[in-house]
Amino acid sequence: MSKLSAAFENLAPRKPGAPAVILFSGGLDSTTVLALAKDLGYSPYALSVAYGQRHSSELAAAKHIAKQIGVIRHEVVNLDLTRFGGSALTDSSIAVPTTLGKDQEIPITYVPARNTILLSLALGWAESLGGLDVFYGANAVDYSGYPDCRPEYVASFEHMANLATKAGVEAINDENRFRVHAPIINLTKAQIIELGSTMGVDYSQTVSCYQANDLGEACGECESCRLRQAGFKQANVSDPTRYLKN
Repeated sequence: MSKLSAAFENLAPRKPGAPAVILFSGGLDSTTVLALAKDLGYSPYALSVAYGQRHSSELAAAKHIAKQIGVIRHEVVNLDLTRFGGSALTDSSIAVPTTLGKDQEIPITYVPARNTILLSLALGWAESLGGLDVFYGANAVDYSGYPDCRPEYVASFEHMANLATKAGVEAINDENRFRVHAPIINLTKAQIIELGSTMGVDYSQTVSCYQANDLGEACGECESCRLRQAGFKQANVSDPTRYLKN
C-alpha cells in the first residue's frame, strides 16, 4: 500500500479480498478510485456504462485501463439516456460549454439523475456478487456543481442501499451493511493526481474531456479539460493528456 493510499485505511475491506464494484468511466477520477480500491485490498469489479455520452473513446480507455490495472471483471452496460436528453452530454443539439458557468449554477453538462442511475446498477451487481462495497469518483471540491457529487448525497444513497436490498435488510450489524465510498470527494484535482501517481496510475491513458474525438484526444477547452489542466499544474506534474492538434 502506498503512503498516500494508507490514509484511506478506514475504507479497507472488512474481509481481505472482498469484492467491490467501482463505477468506472475511464476518466482521471474514476481511474484513481479503481486503483485505490485495488491497493486497499479489494477484489475489484469495474462497471462502465454506455449511456449515450458524446463519444465512445472514454469507454475504449476504460477497457484498456481495466486490463492494465487488473480487475476481476469489467462490465460495460448499455443504457441509452439520449432518449431522455436534458444534458449537453446526451443531446447533440446542446453545445458543450467552453466557459465556466456562474457560481452555484448547475451546468448543462449535468445528466439528470445520472449517478443515482449508475450507482443503482453498481449496487445491484455488488449484491449479486455477495459484496457490500461500492466506489465512485464523486468530487465536491474541483467539481462542476453536480448535486449527485456532494457528501450528503453519498450518505443518503448509502442509507437507501441498506433499506432497499435483501442484504441490507437482513444485516445483523454494521459489519454486514452496504458502504458507498467516495474517497476523493474532498480532494482537489491536484491531490487526486498526487494520490494516483503514488500508485503508478498512467494518466495518459485516461479520457476526461466532454467532447474527446474517437482517438481520445481532448479539446482542451471544456470545463473538464480546464479542471484537469489546472490539477496537473498545481500538482507540479507534467500533463500527459493527448490534446487535439489545432
